[in-house]
Amino acid sequence: MKKIIVIILLIISLLTVFIGGKWLVKGESVMVTHPVRGTAVQAVYATGTVEPTVMMPISPRSSARLMELKVDEGSTVSKGQVLAQFEDNDLQQSIKQLQAREDFARKAFERNAVLIKNKVVAKQAYDQAKADLDAAIAATEAVKAQADYLKLTSPDDGLIIKRDGEIGQTIAANTPVFWLSCCAPLRISAEVDEEDIAKVEAGQKVLIRSDAFPEQVFNGKIQAITPKGDPIARSYRVRIELVGDTPLKIGMTAETNIIISEKADALLIPSSAINKDKVLLIANGRVMEKQVTPGVKGTKQTEVTDGLTVDDLVVINKEQKLKIGSKVNAVVTATPES
Repeated sequence: MKKIIVIILLIISLLTVFIGGKWLVKGESVMVTHPVRGTAVQAVYATGTVEPTVMMPISPRSSARLMELKVDEGSTVSKGQVLAQFEDNDLQQSIKQLQAREDFARKAFERNAVLIKNKVVAKQAYDQAKADLDAAIAATEAVKAQADYLKLTSPDDGLIIKRDGEIGQTIAANTPVFWLSCCAPLRISAEVDEEDIAKVEAGQKVLIRSDAFPEQVFNGKIQAITPKGDPIARSYRVRIELVGDTPLKIGMTAETNIIISEKADALLIPSSAINKDKVLLIANGRVMEKQVTPGVKGTKQTEVTDGLTVDDLVVINKEQKLKIGSKVNAVVTATPES
């Protein structure tokens, strides 16, 4: 019986040593990649919003109640088109009264014109009749102008991108009811951190992405940089011109990468692999550390000008806690694109 127990204990010990040795041989799994040749891109990242280049507010000149909306958001309008009508009943009644006075004054003037030809009336009576007619016409035109102010018309061809106010609501003077986008293509206004703004110049290429179109990359270029920054946000506003037709719509959020420099045929590794100009390599199944010389730095990829070859296995995550010289299991994956 004692022999059987000893044999069982011996078998358990052997299994423990075998399993432990197998674990030791296998080691911890580590994600690695080979350096690759490609274009090194240095870019400044900024978020922005798609907006119209020209946006016109359309508002009434005096306070009045909104009676009719003839267009709405998304409507394409032409110059001079009536967009909305405000309450003008009092003015229309005044126009009718003034037109009646104008008609009376015109008839009186026409009679005096005939009489003065026949020298039946004095010139003073004729001049008075003409003055009365001119005054009546001016009064009518003045009230008509006030009535026209209660019609909102489009100042140019364009697209209604926003409407405020509802029928029956009293709109205060100079309060926009419509916003008109016209005359120019869309653009992106992005906020660039003050630490990066010195690298940004007009004309630089911009790569644009939007959550609404995750599989597409749009092109743009720097149009202008605001000369005054925001001291609170510590950023500068940059205007980006969209190149070519895009499906982007006003108000969409856009992620922009402003291309500062590009270098062809560079040796690239993931930016996450570098820590204080050092990388971790896997050689013969063990972890080693190596000094490198970085070049162009991007958000996803960084150029290495010295210290690596395309055959090296580079640990992707520099934050992973690995002991130098420890045995690991290298899992090779592709280098992320910039």
